[in-house]
Amino acid sequence: MDNLLSFITFLPLVAALILALFLRGDDEAARRNAKWLALVATTATFLLSLFVLTGFNAADTGFQFVEEHPWILGLTYKMGVDGISVLFVMLTTFLMPLVIAACWEVQTRVKEYMIALLVLETLMLGVFCALDLVLFYLFFEAGLIPMFLIIGIWGGKDRIYAAFKFFLYTFLGSVLMLVAIVAMYIDAGTTDIPTLLAHSFGTETLTIGGVHVLGGMQTLLFLAFFASFAVKMPMWPVHTWLPDAHVQAPTAGSVVLAAILLKMGGYGFLRFSLPMFPVASDILAPLVLWLSAIAIVYTSLVALAQQDMKKLIAYSSVAHMGYVTMGIFAANQQGIDGAIFQMISHGFVSGALFLCVGVIYDRMHTREIDAYGGLVNRMPAYALIFMLFTMANVGLPGTSGFIGEFLTLMGVFQVNTWVAAVATTGVILSAAYALWLYRRVVMGDLIKESLKSITDMTARERAIFAPLVVMTLLLGVYPAPVLDVIGPSVGNLIAGYDTAVAAFEPLTQVAEGGN
Repeated sequence: MDNLLSFITFLPLVAALILALFLRGDDEAARRNAKWLALVATTATFLLSLFVLTGFNAADTGFQFVEEHPWILGLTYKMGVDGISVLFVMLTTFLMPLVIAACWEVQTRVKEYMIALLVLETLMLGVFCALDLVLFYLFFEAGLIPMFLIIGIWGGKDRIYAAFKFFLYTFLGSVLMLVAIVAMYIDAGTTDIPTLLAHSFGTETLTIGGVHVLGGMQTLLFLAFFASFAVKMPMWPVHTWLPDAHVQAPTAGSVVLAAILLKMGGYGFLRFSLPMFPVASDILAPLVLWLSAIAIVYTSLVALAQQDMKKLIAYSSVAHMGYVTMGIFAANQQGIDGAIFQMISHGFVSGALFLCVGVIYDRMHTREIDAYGGLVNRMPAYALIFMLFTMANVGLPGTSGFIGEFLTLMGVFQVNTWVAAVATTGVILSAAYALWLYRRVVMGDLIKESLKSITDMTARERAIFAPLVVMTLLLGVYPAPVLDVIGPSVGNLIAGYDTAVAAFEPLTQVAEGGN
């Protein structure tokens, strides 16, 4: 089908416009209609995206389903997917119907809430499909607006502070990326991403204010993009906006933020940093590897000290994203395969954990760990589901969490054994904070009077978790559906990276010999 990616990307936006223009009133019927329209639209988007997955040829390392149209100011509207981006499109379309279903109990400004989520889905899909740098930037930045509103309007008591912190951190990080995009256009004469992937940016050492910049223009461009993607991931030490945003965001906002939005940073590293600035990536890789290892250990220790369930899981997300950046900058097949697999797995597992918090928050209206205990006595189905995703978060073999961490550590071990050794301690620490949380919330005797009338999960809640359970277990025992799709594209990326780095090494040796 022609323009299939555009249909998939903009279908949620069309549904949002229908909601905005034609749905009137704020009675129970209007709220129900808004939810149903959003659910139908996101489900239809997922079903359409299956045509992309079934029609995708993993052996072809180029971009597929490409569509190109003249746009504005000489720019081109260009969309397409390869083995790296297609699974992020699928992850987004898979999760959004579940997110809408999780909002069924929301009664405050329901129409606006559904519009924000639908617009956000369009912008997230646009990020993963865009093949023009300016188009990518517009989708990337515009996604801040609906998430800012979701946190600021439907969030907790400190929602305004958290929303502005989220917006300012991520927006300021991206200002440098905009400057870099202009510089790339001046140098290459185009914003077409496939063309830029084949373009070689200068690597001659520059001297700025008496400081020698090894890698030259590539290093400067790399740092500009790195500022944006590092905040988005988020990497230590620019991660502090994430726990606040998660704690204040409503359940649906937390799920989207953890499961999809954080992946834009990792996707950016894979789409731009490694293939476009390979020499700079190689020069700065040791720094990124150590920052990632520090993030894993530090945020895991911080997670151990949390009293709020959402904040604990948020710090857990930062630690798991540390494995992702580590795997990407290991720049070998196992490392990058593991990083992408970890992002896909984290989408299912972290989304499910935030949904688990939402289930009991809807009943008790508190996220304090001390407010719970002994839930297994009243909520056995919930205890089972929560246990499964706790184990997946720890990286238990047989769950998807294990595959990503194992491959990532294998890839990093080939590059730097010390970084791998430090990062491996994160596996132990993740078991400590995850099991500590589960033990205090679920296990033990049911002592607190307020919990003695709590009810187990409804049929709707069980239906939401069912697809997440299936994907977590399926990919844990049979990871081939992901690895087969990403493998050839990752191999092609690494081949180009290694060639560029090898060509730069003689120049480095000549420069050293001249000194």
